[in-house]
Amino acid sequence: MSDSLTCVSTPSPTALPIRRLTPRDLIACADLSEDRGWPREEHKWGLLLAAGTGYGIDDPAGGLVTACVVTEYGPAGRPDLGAIGMVLVAERHARQGVGRRLMRHVVSEMGTTPLTLHATPYGRPLYEELGFKVTGRAEMVVGQFTPDGPDLSVATRSATAEDLTTILRLDEEVFGTDRTHVLTRLPAFSDQLRVAEENGRIIGYAAAWPNMETHVVGPLIARDTETAKALITSLAARSDRPLRTDIDVRHEELLTWVKERGMASVAFNSVMTYGISELPGDWTRRYAPLTVAAG
Repeated sequence: MSDSLTCVSTPSPTALPIRRLTPRDLIACADLSEDRGWPREEHKWGLLLAAGTGYGIDDPAGGLVTACVVTEYGPAGRPDLGAIGMVLVAERHARQGVGRRLMRHVVSEMGTTPLTLHATPYGRPLYEELGFKVTGRAEMVVGQFTPDGPDLSVATRSATAEDLTTILRLDEEVFGTDRTHVLTRLPAFSDQLRVAEENGRIIGYAAAWPNMETHVVGPLIARDTETAKALITSLAARSDRPLRTDIDVRHEELLTWVKERGMASVAFNSVMTYGISELPGDWTRRYAPLTVAAG
């Protein structure tokens, strides 16, 4: 009888309630990342939980069974786009349908809001089952970037507080919707925020933020590939860490260029959408996301 009672008192993870996560759950989220063999990425989790909406299931034994974060863009209450990221299931609860249940819940919660995510080959079949379509690919490159020398063809400088309005306007034009609530956190979140200029006009911007032993380059928004190169070069010149970034595979020239300068391909992710056939905005000027977890 005691065995029977034990079974009843320990509900299946698929029956446990899904709740909203808050910044107070940061350590539990980082523990979940570590449980799956990923870096803890506490800095990134902190941004996502503050700027987005986290969803998770508590493990009665402690910690989290599963978690993810949705970052909404556009008007508050009527978002144009939701980016899903950091979808994780604890190893001991893997392959029990928990991740599927969490994703179904998130899709339902978001209603008619179009969604996007970056999927690993491992996660892609689940997202396809839920109705997501592959609309692009991003290549993750990592390495100690070695510039040829200062790129003088495009002028770059550190961004100032006065630049923020212009950066937000440019970003909305290129990204296709408003990211103010995330980008206004960049000065505190990143170690560097730089702009590219031509005749006093901002034609691109990029940030480099700390993630474990690397600096992640993102967002990277630029008028053209030469501008993107100048921004990466300027960020690398002021960093003592290897760089990491996720570049849209359609930017072949930039990918070739960074690989010639010490960066190497380590992974490909599928860019997937739900409710829209392709992402809004101008992909030709969108070179890299802030993070694949937030677009």
